[in-house]
Amino acid sequence: MSDAIQAETVQVEGHHGDEIPAYLARPLGSGSYPGVVVIHHMPGYDPETKEIARTFAVHGYLAVCPNLHYRDAPDADPGAAAAAARAAGGVPDDRCVGDVAGAARFFRAFPVWSGTVGVIGYCSGGRQAYLCACRLRVDAAVDCYGGRVVAAPEDLTERQPVAPIDLTADLSCPLLGLFGGQDRNPSPEHVRILDAALEQHGKAHEFHTYPDAGHAFFSVDRPSFNVDAAQDGWQRIWAFFAAHLGG
Repeated sequence: MSDAIQAETVQVEGHHGDEIPAYLARPLGSGSYPGVVVIHHMPGYDPETKEIARTFAVHGYLAVCPNLHYRDAPDADPGAAAAAARAAGGVPDDRCVGDVAGAARFFRAFPVWSGTVGVIGYCSGGRQAYLCACRLRVDAAVDCYGGRVVAAPEDLTERQPVAPIDLTADLSCPLLGLFGGQDRNPSPEHVRILDAALEQHGKAHEFHTYPDAGHAFFSVDRPSFNVDAAQDGWQRIWAFFAAHLGG
């Protein structure tokens, strides 16, 4: 199988029809490829997340990562845009869902798209992946250490007015969750609460916790990077998406 890919910035139609930048990575072969929407972490639409999109392309997926912070600071670098988004209270949930839906629609432009769509998110993107899997129709979702899926009433805001766990009955697809045993957000207790909610609603899911890993263990350019957890996590992602998206 060829590992040739093409990667570039494109424009997608997001929430309310807004045109926002997104990073597209796609295989250059003639096969049939599932789509994956990559939801970036709180540090933003950065080179690390774009590398994740390219990794999906090399493994035979059409990957699109929408810039969820674009409206908060259109001309800023990823760090400044992330700071602006945090200062504004975070990415509004409705806007996030609309942007992810727009990214998923973008796959229709490619004759080689297989017709299946997955979502994956890291850190705040893990919460957003869970939220989108409950509010959109997708075929598979991966939550990589998403904080505040379980949230107390006092943690809810105008921009983020719901705890995603409260939408579990509407989860549209199988879910893979990858967590660090040393993480505080989500804590191991929050992971247990989420697991129980999924069991209660009869939702297909696979959870795996790495006892020696903390938050952001996939982040190769951060001290939190955990080689063993990341390598095993990637293998679980490939197996999960192959099972539920095809390709």
